[in-house]
Amino acid sequence: MGKIVAIANQKGGVGKTTTTINLGASLGVLDKRTLIIDSDPQANATSGLGFDPRHINSSIYECIVGEKDPKEIILKTKSPNLDLIPAHIDLVGAEIEMIDLPNREKMMSSVVEKLQEEYDFILIDCSPSLGLITVNALTAADSVIIPVQCEYFALEGLGKLLNTINIVQNKLNPELGIEGMLLTMYDQRLRLANQVVEEVQMHFHQLVFDTIIHRNTRLGEAPSHGETIIMHDASSKGAINYLNLAREILQKNNMTKLSQDQKIIEIHE
Repeated sequence: MGKIVAIANQKGGVGKTTTTINLGASLGVLDKRTLIIDSDPQANATSGLGFDPRHINSSIYECIVGEKDPKEIILKTKSPNLDLIPAHIDLVGAEIEMIDLPNREKMMSSVVEKLQEEYDFILIDCSPSLGLITVNALTAADSVIIPVQCEYFALEGLGKLLNTINIVQNKLNPELGIEGMLLTMYDQRLRLANQVVEEVQMHFHQLVFDTIIHRNTRLGEAPSHGETIIMHDASSKGAINYLNLAREILQKNNMTKLSQDQKIIEIHE
């Protein structure tokens, strides 16, 4: 039974889609069958994996409203062991259509339940909002990864997101856990970035991943080529970071038996 992980933060520009794509690719490289569900109408995960959203005929939208079986629209990516259910701008209208439906918060759950046996991990890329689609993703998920950028106002909005997670836990999905908070866009040369790391670790302790995603030019270039960072530059700092994150998650979930020297790849500045 695959683990379902939502990647969520209503604050934009925190590395949410970058994390979804490259964590998915890293899990695939580590021989875990992985599916990415793009639930953001901007469809950045879809384009970042090399698909043009304008040419997508069926998306997660059709699955949510019950017009398509999700297995019919899965796309194979160029990355090993990594599949995609794409998004489309039509997803904007899905929330309006869902408002008056019974069990409107659980429509994504019915989609992923059909796929859990096929994958080790299902990653849901959420939109930068706390709307009904994001609530659906949290209701369907086993856990949530929260990217936090190492910049000014890093903690802004985190309280609201954590409150939403708490509401979902209390009313819709009591099994929802926090997989971890992921520090992103870290530049160790900047005093502010180091202060943010200290502040987040001080506030949230064990909820924070040991792996930190460094600011990396190659990581920013990869989506414009429709490639994961491993495909674009496997030796880059970004690729190493996300492989380390994947290893950390596998270890946390007792899904690997890596030796000590395999656990973390050191990055030398």
